[in-house]
Amino acid sequence: MNSSRFKISLVIALGAALNGCAVGPDYHRPAVRVPAHYAAQPGWTPAAPADRAPKGDWWTDFHDPLLDRLEPLIATSNQSVRQTYANYQQALALVKVARAQLLPSFGLAAAVSRSRSGSGGAGAARAGSVVDSGSLEGIASWSPDLWGAVRRLVQQNAAIAQADQALLANATLSVQTLLATTVIELRIADADIGLQNKTVEAYRKTLRLTLQQQAAGVSTAPPSAVIAARVALETEQANRISLGVVRAQYAHAIAILVGRNPEDLDIPQDPVMPTLPTVPAGVPSSLLQRRPDIAAAERSMAAQNAAVGYAVAAYYPSLSLSAAAGFSQSPLNGLLHAANDVWSLGANGAETLFDFGARHAQVQAARAAYQAAVASYRGTVLNAFARVENDLTGLQILALQAQALDRAVRDAIRGTEIALAEFQAGTVDYTAVAQAQVAQLSDQQAALAVQQSRLVDAVALIGDLGGGWSVDRLRDPLHPNGSARAATPTP
Repeated sequence: MNSSRFKISLVIALGAALNGCAVGPDYHRPAVRVPAHYAAQPGWTPAAPADRAPKGDWWTDFHDPLLDRLEPLIATSNQSVRQTYANYQQALALVKVARAQLLPSFGLAAAVSRSRSGSGGAGAARAGSVVDSGSLEGIASWSPDLWGAVRRLVQQNAAIAQADQALLANATLSVQTLLATTVIELRIADADIGLQNKTVEAYRKTLRLTLQQQAAGVSTAPPSAVIAARVALETEQANRISLGVVRAQYAHAIAILVGRNPEDLDIPQDPVMPTLPTVPAGVPSSLLQRRPDIAAAERSMAAQNAAVGYAVAAYYPSLSLSAAAGFSQSPLNGLLHAANDVWSLGANGAETLFDFGARHAQVQAARAAYQAAVASYRGTVLNAFARVENDLTGLQILALQAQALDRAVRDAIRGTEIALAEFQAGTVDYTAVAQAQVAQLSDQQAALAVQQSRLVDAVALIGDLGGGWSVDRLRDPLHPNGSARAATPTP
């Protein structure tokens, strides 16, 4: 028995010695052109390394209690994120499946049989004896990874798992930014409702004043002015009511994002607007480490490179080794005695000599898929830079527009006050008041829209900068306790 174990061990050791280097191209990350600074950077707040950069809980910088309460629910309750998490878990399991192919498989085979043999006498038959027989064997089989096909498959599955992990982070960040944007839109709807309430009260006051002027016989308040003031009031009342539909839709969308039924989440109106945070953009090169979608595209590129090696390995012969050792005895008694030991060793080799170009086509397809992944990676990087540039430019321009509208709103409010005073004094007719009130409401709504755009752009900039994510968070499926250095993009 000891000699049998030795022989099996010898076969395994021989297979290990036969393992060669992996065929196919080794992975080298293609270079991408990274600008030294953003075009919109001049005049923008510079950032020291990691200074005030978006952190994991970036939404707290908006100082909105609803955001603080709901954002942590995204990672556990949003159904899209949970689906992406399940895909990542599947990818991790496939890495284990691929790695298992590098190792031999062991099994146990047992068989028991009972038989009877008959022998005939001269002109008479007599019953044969019944014999019990059996065998018990340990079996080992292995296909040594001579050309690295399995190792390339392991590399491919590991890179896919890392890409799925990055996609999980990207999906989580996308839903988090969508939630923040929707909450901002809800707050803007609340602010617009508050603005409409004030406008309705102002129009109601103007209508009362017009009625008083008409009763007093003031020439600047004819019956048409009363009708016009009443129409203005009724129109604003209708507009205020319509805002309730928009607000309800935002509230329902928020509930769905956090995995709730709309009726299960009550969001009371709150006139307090979120705070506009300052978001330093940093240098463009840091974007390669901070965006999970870039990391996912880079890991997909590495997976396609490993697929090329797996396809190239099909050109080379395969080898399978097998060994068995155990006992066989008939009759069954004394099966495990040393004298009944049996063993066997075997090897099987195969090589495809002609396949009408199938392997060549598979290699071509794998190389084309790799080139497509390279183009996708570079396109993802370019789009990332463009999105950050758009965010920075938008925030700069919107800040100037907000300043101009603030001045316009102050002047419009003052103009309405003057027009009302002159109308009450009888020096101007109702038309001047109506025009002033329309201009005031228009400017106030425009200022509110710009405030919304600035907040949404700030959320977009945080998301486009990665939301505090870092490529160092990628887990190496081959070394679960370590980080994935191979996944760190460099310019």
